[in-house]
Amino acid sequence: MSIDQNTAAKVAKLARIKVDDDALPALAQEFNTILGFIEQLGEVDVEGVEPMVSVTPMRLKRRADVVTDGDQQDKVLSNAPDAREGFFAVPKVVE
Repeated sequence: MSIDQNTAAKVAKLARIKVDDDALPALAQEFNTILGFIEQLGEVDVEGVEPMVSVTPMRLKRRADVVTDGDQQDKVLSNAPDAREGFFAVPKVVE
């Protein structure tokens, strides 16, 4: 795949990047270089390689999935700047 100057201009416009007309050939060449690198990555043999989320093996910490009744209304509302009748009180923003 090859990117021409018109396509580079369109990509720049979609990205809302102002590119002067004299800089379009260099931008198109840079896009082509990036696409060439991506094509090289497609040639790498990854058969048998498991996907990973980190360079070091790790496992997310898990907690027991237990249903509780909550019952922490007082604790939650203790941080509120203004609480009334068991709810957060906020200023009216719509008339």
